[in-house]
Amino acid sequence: MAKQIIHTDQAPAAIGAYSQAVRAGDTVYLSGQIPLDPATMTVTGGGDFRAEAHQVFKNLRAVAEAAGGSLDQIVKLNAYLTDLDNFAVFNEVMAEYFAQPFPARAAVGVAVLPKGVQVEAEAVLVLA
Repeated sequence: MAKQIIHTDQAPAAIGAYSQAVRAGDTVYLSGQIPLDPATMTVTGGGDFRAEAHQVFKNLRAVAEAAGGSLDQIVKLNAYLTDLDNFAVFNEVMAEYFAQPFPARAAVGVAVLPKGVQVEAEAVLVLA
């Protein structure tokens, strides 16, 4: 099965040896998104976790749309938080971008994320 690389200027450019997303068949694997403004490639939110989480979901949405899908087609979401005390806020923000039935999800506490951000999320989307 051939893989198709997904790229959009509406999400941050990859800052390493990876693609924004890869499509294999009807499945799209979205790379982790941190709260970078795609136009400036700078961290947004000024340290406000809620603002960072919103930017993460905006970036995921842009990549999902570039793949021909939407956030509603995400079946699995992995979230990484540097402080699990922000878990409730993450849930609130996520509920603004997803409707029931929600995707499967893992939320993991981590020591550090790229560029000192507080949250990162990656996803698997199924086009159907």
